[in-house]
Amino acid sequence: MKNRRIYGTVVSVFCLLTSCMAHHMAIVTEKSNKIQNVSSAQLAKIFKGEVKKWPDGRDVVVVLHSASPGEVDTLSRLMKMTSTAVKAMIADHKDSVRIVGSDADMIDAVGSTPGAVGMVEEHSINDRVSVIKVDGKLPLEAGYLPH
Repeated sequence: MKNRRIYGTVVSVFCLLTSCMAHHMAIVTEKSNKIQNVSSAQLAKIFKGEVKKWPDGRDVVVVLHSASPGEVDTLSRLMKMTSTAVKAMIADHKDSVRIVGSDADMIDAVGSTPGAVGMVEEHSINDRVSVIKVDGKLPLEAGYLPH
């Protein structure tokens, strides 16, 4: 009986800590971009560099962090690649990807670059960018981006 309580307490604490440490990433684009929803498959193609134009004809400008474990993890799951493969792909496409240092830099870069798309932690979202739904869902909704 006592062991069950201890076990239950440990599991509860672990679950709480896991949810606190989770990275809830959001896909953002500059305000004039009319895209409001993309599928996971379309988004993977955008970040892989396979899609180079938005439906309105503007160039897609991918903006990524120089170091973001949450971003690499999300890209890895989204593109069905290992984190090492994601990092290698980014290095191979460094001439076509804009790299920033922080979420604030991401907001500045995406908000001021026509056609830009990037990923920030949901708490960094502000009115300078628009959030894109993924598979019809917004950040923090179940099923929004693989976490």
